[in-house]
Amino acid sequence: MKKAATGSGPVIIKKYANRRLYNTETSSYITLDHLAAMTREGRDFKVVDAKTDEDITHNVLTQIIMEEEARGTSMLPVNFLRQLISLYGDSMQAMVPGYLEASMDSFRRNQEQFKSAVEGAFANSPFAEIAKRNMAMFEAAAEAFKPGAAGVAGVATPTAAKPAAAGEGGDDVAALKAELARLQDKIEKLGK
Repeated sequence: MKKAATGSGPVIIKKYANRRLYNTETSSYITLDHLAAMTREGRDFKVVDAKTDEDITHNVLTQIIMEEEARGTSMLPVNFLRQLISLYGDSMQAMVPGYLEASMDSFRRNQEQFKSAVEGAFANSPFAEIAKRNMAMFEAAAEAFKPGAAGVAGVATPTAAKPAAAGEGGDDVAALKAELARLQDKIEKLGK
């Protein structure tokens, strides 16, 4: 995870007894959805109990995963969860966190390599610009359909009813719609 852009270390989030989360960087109360967005952006943060100063980041991140799973965006298969639970108390338990972290790092590297390969495949062809635009549209669409993103082209997402804060994907969605309209016009012209 990257360091916070504005500070020298992680952003400190204080969790109060009433379950409210306070971002000390912005001096404002936030929600678990905000922390999920910070995680997706690569922002480093540390959640501490406001009363005891105990680091409770692990518990809060687990809570975010539980809420994402409850929304129907299930990413953890039941069999995986059963296997994970069975490893608690096992002699191999100490090795599991490192293994899972290495596996996720490998997955992310493979994702980046795939993206580079797709971009490179069209590098010296007339389709290079089209491939770049398509990849950008694909990425924008993937972002738009993530939980917490605004709906695209009138498609409502579970969280689309929430008002978006300034800069929370509204510009990306508008750019995606404009690019889609431009490409549809080109396709129509090619068909004539």
